[in-house]
Amino acid sequence: MNLLPHKKTANPVYIPAMSTTTFTKQPPGVDPIEPALTPPSAGNTTSFVKKKLKLGSGKTRKREIPAGLWTKCPMCETLVFDKELDENLKVCIKCDHHFVIGARERIHSMVETCTFEEMDADMISVDVLGFTGASSYKDKLASNWKKTNLKDAVVTGVGMIGKHRVALGVMDFSFLGGSMGSVVGEKLTRLIEAGTEKGLTVIIISTSGGARMYEGMFSLMQMAKTCAALGYHAKVKLPYISILTNPDYAGVMASYASVGDLILAEPKALIGFAGPRVIKDTTQAELPPGFQTAEFLLDHGLIDSIVPRKEMKQRLIGYMDFLMTGRKAESVA
Repeated sequence: MNLLPHKKTANPVYIPAMSTTTFTKQPPGVDPIEPALTPPSAGNTTSFVKKKLKLGSGKTRKREIPAGLWTKCPMCETLVFDKELDENLKVCIKCDHHFVIGARERIHSMVETCTFEEMDADMISVDVLGFTGASSYKDKLASNWKKTNLKDAVVTGVGMIGKHRVALGVMDFSFLGGSMGSVVGEKLTRLIEAGTEKGLTVIIISTSGGARMYEGMFSLMQMAKTCAALGYHAKVKLPYISILTNPDYAGVMASYASVGDLILAEPKALIGFAGPRVIKDTTQAELPPGFQTAEFLLDHGLIDSIVPRKEMKQRLIGYMDFLMTGRKAESVA
């Protein structure tokens, strides 16, 4: 190894001599360029590029909740497991909000197992007016038959609630808003007449937006027809219990729903003849808050009691024990 003196000093320092390195003198203030350790060959065309990392947009990925597993309560905004909601009769487990429930679900929750005998199950509406519009009445009926698996907005029949045999009619809001047409009126009238003939308590659970506009005067006639049948039922001193659920408006509320011997309602059910906006525009007066809720109407004497859905069956049994006492003694004598 050859040692060359680096600088003339008193104590010389030697560094290894490198025959392949050329030292060039740099101007003062300029840093020397460091030579590459392994210079790329002429045939190597590969270039090394430093890629920039992609930054996130800051938006979190929204998780989709599978349908049929959870339901969000519109009152307290709690996510309720659908299985728990069904087991609780469609009542929120946190705030007791009463969800809309179908006619057959309600019947199943109230009537003893395998005792319900449905009446007039195949009766369907007819488009007597030839109603046309954005879609025809026939098309609306067909789509609702398919959507709800119901023939019309009410299911009627005779069954057992506790030890009492009753004539029971239950409306379903999912079929054209529970509107009352000729079929709804006819089925309820036949139910009431059957209850009168057999000496049974009549119970009608209502939910409706009113008379069915597609049938015109034919739907309005059902108001008088149902009330007339209930008049004959009252003459033989048989009880009629009307249960109002959310919502209950217009022609239904103005007829059979409001003439019960006992009128019950579910908590916070909306009940009235017309909507708040129509009433305010007509009367030109400020309306009290919540004036169409079941609680307001209970305070002002329109209804007799507010009964939670989970307690309805037992309360009905208690009421019928009292209301049918005279009839039992009369039949024994």
